[in-house]
Amino acid sequence: WLQLFFPVIVYLQLHFYPVFFLIPASDTVAEVAAYADVAKRIIELAVFGAAQNRSYKRLADFADTIGSRVSGSPNLDMAIKYMFSVMKQDGLDVHLEPVKIPHWVRGTESAEMIEPRVKNLAVLGLGSSVGTPPEGIEAEVLVVQSFEELKCRASEATGKIVVFNQPFISYGETVAYRAYGASEAAKLGAVATLIRSVTPYSINSPHTGWQDYQDGVKRIPTACITVEDAELMWRFSQRKQKIVVRLKMGAKTLPDADSFNTVAEIRGWQHPEQVVLLSGHLDSWDVGQGAMDDGGGAMISWEALSLIKDLGLRPRRTLRTVLWTAEEQGGVGAQQYFNLHKVNMSNFDLVMESDLGTFSPVGLRFTGSDAAQKVMEEVVKLLAPINTTKLELNGEGTDISPWMQAGVPGASLHVADSRYFWFHHSEGDTMTVQNPRDMDLCSALWAVVAYVVADLQDMLPR
Repeated sequence: WLQLFFPVIVYLQLHFYPVFFLIPASDTVAEVAAYADVAKRIIELAVFGAAQNRSYKRLADFADTIGSRVSGSPNLDMAIKYMFSVMKQDGLDVHLEPVKIPHWVRGTESAEMIEPRVKNLAVLGLGSSVGTPPEGIEAEVLVVQSFEELKCRASEATGKIVVFNQPFISYGETVAYRAYGASEAAKLGAVATLIRSVTPYSINSPHTGWQDYQDGVKRIPTACITVEDAELMWRFSQRKQKIVVRLKMGAKTLPDADSFNTVAEIRGWQHPEQVVLLSGHLDSWDVGQGAMDDGGGAMISWEALSLIKDLGLRPRRTLRTVLWTAEEQGGVGAQQYFNLHKVNMSNFDLVMESDLGTFSPVGLRFTGSDAAQKVMEEVVKLLAPINTTKLELNGEGTDISPWMQAGVPGASLHVADSRYFWFHHSEGDTMTVQNPRDMDLCSALWAVVAYVVADLQDMLPR
């Protein structure tokens, strides 16, 4: 048997040798396992020690002091100055990197159903929407449940306010109505659109968000209404009752504003030019407090550095926390950061983003080569004390996606996020949503992964 297959074995070893590195060598497994004590110290400090509840308290101080932080607003400027100051006081190396960001202003807005009965409609204009004339728009309503239905009823759309009563399937699928509903309706002659809020749960709560006008298509006012009001108008339409709505929106877009990405670091002792990047975004929408989206992600990305500094640890590579600006407008600050720093792409070891809440952590999502995946599987084993050893495929995040698309390994926090879209982009995104212990656990996970990867002998394989 050996004489028969020996030439084949030799050929495979000579020509496909790299394949054998997909399984981590025993020395890599041992190297990562040697960090078990350090990981326990980080977890102990974050969850049970002097840093217990610290990330929550930091977030509460920040969110209560500043409030919402929409792109281009004075509140966002205050938030950046606030974070620069407190991270400096924390003993970190902090600097600001200038960017240009969109500046959309909501203005005064209202909506009212006039027929078949009078009812105020809770409404939130969508980012980048144009306003109505000062007197508003009063028009009959066409209610549809999908883009396909709109096309089938195209002849009915002219001069109407189109109401989209699309069911919530998933955020990734359903958000298309918020993003593109205005342009699709405008193509057919609609004068405005009202979009059912993209949420699986509502207590008469509208949710805002960014929307994109298509080039060459007339820009019409667009806003979100509540699930309850969208369904109410759908039922009226099913009974063939005429629906009339009056919409007023003072929305306008101002020239791009000056802003900053906020950067804090612990410089590496051996390879300071190599970077493990942690991140969350500092901006929010102009409703609620932006505590969940994404104050929590920003705070645990600061807290991770604090935990490591408090323990007197200093990794081989630089740990860098970036608090992005204008994420809600499409990752604007992050794209400019990428454009500035991509010349050093080979020195970015791992990019991490938390932007889906800081509820109870489940594990880590990761995008990278098979060889890097094997290393990360060993790293997350160090999180056994908090039972978050699951490594899943497909790290995600608007702000780190340019890096991952360019081949840099990326990771995102996976939490028990079933309630995330209940509060997302609404007045309900406040500190009441947050839980101190959940944030401690998220901080511990974030710090352990970042520190260990930054301190390994070798960078993650591409």
